[in-house]
Amino acid sequence: MVVNNNLKKAERGVWISILAYVFLSAVKLIAGFIGNSDALRADGLNNLTDVIASVTVLIGLKFAQKPADENHKYGHTRAETIASLIAAMIMFIVGIQVIVDAFKNFTSPTESTPELFTAFVALFGAVFMYFVYRYNRKLSKKLESKALYAAAQDNRSDALVSIGAVIGIVGSYLGFARLDSIVAAIVGLIICHTAWGIFKEAVHDLTDGFDAEKLKEIEEEIKNTPGVTLVKDLKARVSGNQTTVDAIIFVKSTLTIIEGHNITDIIEQRLRETYNIERVHIHVEPN
Repeated sequence: MVVNNNLKKAERGVWISILAYVFLSAVKLIAGFIGNSDALRADGLNNLTDVIASVTVLIGLKFAQKPADENHKYGHTRAETIASLIAAMIMFIVGIQVIVDAFKNFTSPTESTPELFTAFVALFGAVFMYFVYRYNRKLSKKLESKALYAAAQDNRSDALVSIGAVIGIVGSYLGFARLDSIVAAIVGLIICHTAWGIFKEAVHDLTDGFDAEKLKEIEEEIKNTPGVTLVKDLKARVSGNQTTVDAIIFVKSTLTIIEGHNITDIIEQRLRETYNIERVHIHVEPN
């Protein structure tokens, strides 16, 4: 099944995130302790918490691949959306923590001066995570995976946190201790804003919300199908990376049952080819 294959491919991006976070957290924590950098150590601890978010997304993708069963006739694809929701909540908590720590450091700046090499370690981490972000973002759009997209946004947030660490370390090295706090607060706000966007989209999907403009496009596609005289009661919802369309169409009452069924086959094919929609339920009424 195409959907399960896409979910399987999305796992690859999440595994890359997990391995990247484990590697970077180890490097940053070791370098932070050796180089006397609180900012780099905090960045490393942040990467450790991101492992939890990535594992949550991975579990969600695993569950989403389970086939339909007695209690889940539509399958388990919504587990992917739930995973992105949880990832957004973890991102939001991290963003709030970054802001709180920035406020504490601003009011009570540290007296210690970090070694300059720790700034280069943080810069390496930022560049590394930026490329992971680009890879996962591209893959998430290709596979239409909301969970992987959430993981990609988390990757970008971590790149920004590392950039903040670079500025903070250099600022402390040059004698501007409060520069770190100001940049960290801005980064924290960016993380919270990104998390809020993912959270809103996940909640919108879980409550069966659907893009009104796209629904109009789907309606026009069905209307333009030969044999359809009227489209009534069109609905659509998203479950993970899968869209389900339900519609009532009217056809000429002189058509046979087979002819009416053939029209529904054409509609299903057009929606599959144009919008990659696999689940289409059409009810035919005589006009």
